[in-house]
Amino acid sequence: MYQWRKFEFFEEKYGAKCTVPEGDGGDDVIREKKIECCSSGRGKVVTGFDDGVVCFFDRGLKFNYAFQPHSSNVLFLQQLKQRNLLVTIGEDEQLTPQKTALCLKVFDLDKMQPESSSMTSPECVGILRIFTNQFPEAKITSFLVLEEVPPILLIAIGLDNGSIYCIKGDIARERITRFKLQVENNQSDKTLSAVTGLGFKVDGQSLQLFAVTPSSVSLFSLHNQPPRRQTLDQIGCGVNSVAMSERSELIIGRPEAVYFYEVDGRGPCWAFEGEKKLLGWFRGYLLCVIADQRTGKHTFNIYDLKNRLIAHSALVKEVSHLLYEWGNIILIMNDKSALCIGEKDMESKLDMLFKKNLYTVAINLVQTQQADAAATAEVLRKYGDHLYSKQDYDESMAQYILTIGHLEPSYVIQKFLDAQRIYNLTNYLEKLHEKGLASKDHTTLLLNCYTKLKDVEKLNLFIKSDDSIGELKFDVETAIRVCRAANYHEHAMYVAKKAGRHEWYLKILLEDLGSYEEALEYISSLESSQAGMTIKEYGKILIEHKPVETIQILIRLCTEDGDRGRSNGMYMSMLPSPVDFLSIFIHHPQSLMDFLEKYTNKVNDSPAQVEIHNTLLELYISNELNFPSMSQVNDDGNYLNGVSAKTMSAQSNGNTPNHKSSAQGKDLLERHKKGLHLLKSAWPPETEHPLYDVDLAIILCEMNAFKDGLLYLYEKMKLYKEVIACYMQAHDHEGLIACCKRLGDSVKGGDSSLWADVLKYFGELGEDCSKEVKEVLTYIERDDILPPIIVLQTLSRNPCLTLSVIKDYIARKLERESKMIEEDRQAIEKYQEDTLSMRKEIQDLRTNARIFQLSKCTACTFTLDLPAVHFMCMHSFHLRCLGDNEKECPECAPEYRSVLEIKRNLEQNSKDQDRFFHQVKSSKDGFSVIAEYFGKGIISKISNGSTSGPRSGTASSSSGF
Repeated sequence: MYQWRKFEFFEEKYGAKCTVPEGDGGDDVIREKKIECCSSGRGKVVTGFDDGVVCFFDRGLKFNYAFQPHSSNVLFLQQLKQRNLLVTIGEDEQLTPQKTALCLKVFDLDKMQPESSSMTSPECVGILRIFTNQFPEAKITSFLVLEEVPPILLIAIGLDNGSIYCIKGDIARERITRFKLQVENNQSDKTLSAVTGLGFKVDGQSLQLFAVTPSSVSLFSLHNQPPRRQTLDQIGCGVNSVAMSERSELIIGRPEAVYFYEVDGRGPCWAFEGEKKLLGWFRGYLLCVIADQRTGKHTFNIYDLKNRLIAHSALVKEVSHLLYEWGNIILIMNDKSALCIGEKDMESKLDMLFKKNLYTVAINLVQTQQADAAATAEVLRKYGDHLYSKQDYDESMAQYILTIGHLEPSYVIQKFLDAQRIYNLTNYLEKLHEKGLASKDHTTLLLNCYTKLKDVEKLNLFIKSDDSIGELKFDVETAIRVCRAANYHEHAMYVAKKAGRHEWYLKILLEDLGSYEEALEYISSLESSQAGMTIKEYGKILIEHKPVETIQILIRLCTEDGDRGRSNGMYMSMLPSPVDFLSIFIHHPQSLMDFLEKYTNKVNDSPAQVEIHNTLLELYISNELNFPSMSQVNDDGNYLNGVSAKTMSAQSNGNTPNHKSSAQGKDLLERHKKGLHLLKSAWPPETEHPLYDVDLAIILCEMNAFKDGLLYLYEKMKLYKEVIACYMQAHDHEGLIACCKRLGDSVKGGDSSLWADVLKYFGELGEDCSKEVKEVLTYIERDDILPPIIVLQTLSRNPCLTLSVIKDYIARKLERESKMIEEDRQAIEKYQEDTLSMRKEIQDLRTNARIFQLSKCTACTFTLDLPAVHFMCMHSFHLRCLGDNEKECPECAPEYRSVLEIKRNLEQNSKDQDRFFHQVKSSKDGFSVIAEYFGKGIISKISNGSTSGPRSGTASSSSGF
């Protein structure tokens, strides 16, 4: 005990006097009352006096009220915690000599009733005689009440004969059971067997009772029937030297030591010398009032057993009772004075320890008093700062490590950035990562420490630990970046692979190590989606160094050779598209062409086949297989033509192309051949639209002067005039005429007007093309495409052509025209004769009478009798044969109706102006169409004298339909 440090963690808050109003003594002598018992709880301190009065004191030990539960003496009392009840044992008037004067009473402090004019008394809810015939009277030495489930109470009364009377039940309703417990006593002296202390231990459904005598410590298991007793020790203690700890341990005090007991026997023992007058337990502290036999002085000590220190020590008067209320310790002396002692706050206690540099004590203090983690970390920080100031860096770092999670790491790191303390810093950073509290900067710093120390073993342990990767104890990207910077590529690759950071793994292989084959193998081992993403990012480097292998991986990704049996449309749409990887071939068009060709050979129904074909066409048709120069124009604005700029330059200087130019030309021819094949194969005859962008294909062909492609596209799109324009631009007269023979035959759906364009071309050519003109005139004459005057005007523009070229054509035309004129003249004469005959017949009908001489009915061929009907067409009918139709001749009506229908159709056609103009435009001789409309009376003069086009009104004609 003398080695323990003493501290003033408690302070005396105030002293008071338990003053109680005294009553008159009959002869005006005031008797000094003695405090027999005390209790506390629910914000009150309760004292029982030897005159039977119970007093209540508020905070500060200020008297509240008093009442008299017993007539002469209050021996024991206990304030209950769960309910506001007070249980007392005291002496009352003895009614009969057979009945004892000791009674147990229960008062309800919430129910106050007036006792007299000047006092109030709580309601007594239960009175019980302690001793009965079955439980003989003895001196009570200890008393304890256990609150079970309300309103059940368990009252244990210790006697001087070694017995314990137990009363259990609802005392207010007198529903109780009594039983007796006997403490064995092997001593001959009966005084040694008195029960000096009691203590309940509740553990779930288990209820146990400690019983102490001067010579033994026993334990009763009350949950057993009958209660089972066991002896824990053969030593005991006197009255007031028994207490219970917060963990329900029994504490007894003897002159040589203080003993702790569990249910299984004696526990720890603390050797504190001196007679233990009073023993108590408060918030983890052991309270002892010790009497020094030599000096007779009493010392009140508060022991912190966990930290082995004396939290408070003070000389006191003779203490009669020890209480706890309002968070304080209350000592009541024999002279009825009281001392209130309170615990200082944690900050005050720590400041006291810090001033004495007792940091270890401070740490133990905050840990044992269950302070929050932040407060503990603050004490550890101050201890670490203290050690750091003493240059004890290792021990200082040990304290700082304990603050991880509460102290800002930068506070510690900045203290140990010196190169001489790099080992301590490394240790701190390792612990920081183990707890998962490290940031990217901490990871960077730790890895730099490892690399500075060249501690490969620790670096391996940190990097290659499965736990560190699995639990993400550090920032993966930071670790990779630092290892790369320090040339620890193997470690960086390990981290990247374990963390699944494939992009970093490949970056190291390709950019740092140049291991292209290993990178390709790694990509091949990845899942399709991951492999596709990595190739998009690093495909340019792979294509540059390993084009063949990279293309093989791409083909496998886009086609999934292992699942070719599932190559349906839905499955293909789930695979990566080759279009997604076009960007990696930006500087390697030849590899792109190989990749797309292999893909199209494997897959015929790709969802992206239009984009693929467009790209292939650009590769095939471009004059130079180099993306920067593809689809561009030169400085003069002219399109790059079939030969490259280098080849043209060589030819202009009179130099023959070298071997390289020859190879380029051969490659261009081969690619053009493939391009033309793709143009044809991707536009099947049965489909309306091709599997590529037609506009893009035309632009590519024009920019690169790919004549064959242009001719195919124009012909496929039925742009025949653009087809012959290509031949005209190339001055390919033979091909031009052959093309017109194929495309200008109107019988086969061609456009015969192409011959007119060809004739115009030769007319404006400015060179001798007599042979070609004669051949063209043959087809113009055969199909009567142009009138001779137009032919003459067109060919007259070419000064190199002579009249002999068209002499035969003109002669044949004149002969044919003369013949046609003669035929027209004869037809006119015939129409004139017919017209005169019709007019004469009309005049005759108007002026002369008609004689009907038919004797038979035209319909039934029987003899014509009356009534009969005669028509001007010289047909006669019985009236009965005509039926309801008496207005027209049945024989002539069909012919008349057909004429009317023709007239009605002509009138309707006169309203369809689009049809009229279409006939004029599409006819070889538009004048004949107009003449026909005039001849049929469709076009005539309107009322105001102006001539209209095809009119919408009813056609009027003087032809007499």
